[in-house]
Amino acid sequence: MDIYEDARTVPRSDLAAWLRQLANQLESDGRIFYGAAGAVSVADTVRCELEIERESETELSVEIEFSWTVPAPTSAQAVDQVEEPSNEDAQAEATPDA
Repeated sequence: MDIYEDARTVPRSDLAAWLRQLANQLESDGRIFYGAAGAVSVADTVRCELEIERESETELSVEIEFSWTVPAPTSAQAVDQVEEPSNEDAQAEATPDA
């Protein structure tokens, strides 16, 4: 079940700033903010994957993925771990400027 997805074209410097913002959020309280008012708490231990692919003769892709399990007995309860941040937190949203 997808909770959030965003795709856009940005300058490399904006991508770097967005990755730094994600890293800062992970280091501070472990929550990643997304969209206008969403947040998800990241576990202390995660499985990480870095994948670099040649999509075609002219296109490369880099995928960074991390996942973790939650101690909830049902997957419906896992979705409940998605938090609604305060207005202050929403201003620190982890999406690059378009």
